[in-house]
Amino acid sequence: MKQLWNKLADKQKPLFLFGLAVVVALGVTALIHGQLQQVTHSQAQARETQSVVVAAVDLPWGTSITSSMIKAVPYLKESLPAGSFSDPAALVGRTTMYPMKANEPLFESKLAPKSVETGGVAALVTPKKRAMGVKVDKVVGVSGFIHPGNRVDVLVTLSGTDKVHVPTTKIVLENILVLATGTELEKSGKQEKPAQVDVITLEVTPEEGEKLALAATEGKLQLALRNFADSANSDTHGTTISGLLSRAEAPKAVAKKTAPVKAAMVPSFSVETIRGSKVTESNFKKGE
Repeated sequence: MKQLWNKLADKQKPLFLFGLAVVVALGVTALIHGQLQQVTHSQAQARETQSVVVAAVDLPWGTSITSSMIKAVPYLKESLPAGSFSDPAALVGRTTMYPMKANEPLFESKLAPKSVETGGVAALVTPKKRAMGVKVDKVVGVSGFIHPGNRVDVLVTLSGTDKVHVPTTKIVLENILVLATGTELEKSGKQEKPAQVDVITLEVTPEEGEKLALAATEGKLQLALRNFADSANSDTHGTTISGLLSRAEAPKAVAKKTAPVKAAMVPSFSVETIRGSKVTESNFKKGE
């Protein structure tokens, strides 16, 4: 009987050891799980949040903020943006100076001074500068590709008058900021139905404003859209019809150089005569 009991004990011994190992493993797992929960809970308590005011919708510049345009969202204190606001009521009535996207935090640097109580273009004008509007069409306005925040050059074409003997085109303003684009209504001739006219508002200094007003009165304006990274000035002398024709006749000048040597050696003189928009050229040999 004793031998039978020993045999049974020997057979149950591996099962006993396996069961003991399982119990120890479960105990260690439960202990580690409890420790991890305590660490996670303590970290969650340490990472406190604070409300930050963000835009609820896209806000164009010059917008007078209302309560429906902003909201407060929680931010971790450790990653709180510097200069942000926590109270939405403090921003109601303020004016944006830069466009903002939805969920973007609002900062004091992107808002007009508190003294500016109304929105619009007036809130965007840099101190000591002015906002001036010019009428444009699809050609002048670069087919609608000019938007607020872009920079443009202003060209003027003056027709032949007593002051300007020949038509001339010249860049008069460079790297000018576009404040706003829109439309205004004006009557077309005797018709009562108003017609839409595109208007682009530019930010200029008083001196630039004088040039722009004179250019719009005396000639035809053309806007040239600039690259955002291009701020260099272009030192041009303007263009006249004779300048355009001289460029067009450049291939003829090359053809003359290939003429026979004897013909090229004959001294000759060329005289250009400009009458209004018509340019004629007369050639004379020496002695004529």
